[in-house]
Amino acid sequence: MKGDFMKSEIFRKLLQLKMDNYVHLVYKITKDFPSDERFGATSQLRRSSLSIILNFIEGFARNNDKVYNNFLKISYGSLKEAQYLIDFSYKENYITENQYTTCFNSIDEIGKMLWTLIK
Repeated sequence: MKGDFMKSEIFRKLLQLKMDNYVHLVYKITKDFPSDERFGATSQLRRSSLSIILNFIEGFARNNDKVYNNFLKISYGSLKEAQYLIDFSYKENYITENQYTTCFNSIDEIGKMLWTLIK
């Protein structure tokens, strides 16, 4: 029964919503990054965060399980990239501890859900 839920439309939409909320959070917090990071950490964090949801959506749209699974893995890789960049941004004092915790919790939850779909 649990496996059926993990593959269900409700689960997929919930995961997509969490990804959407996360990428909007990233865009919000990166507005306050130093201007000299516009083409560095700001751009890279935004691109990796967008890549999480874009690969998820594109893979689903292909309507092929093998292709979808490959896109899920790409999405997961982008999530790990974003996770490092959030950690980097915190250590560089670009984000607050509260922002770091919020982002980290979101990344952790998305990661667990993505990994469930991959496996």
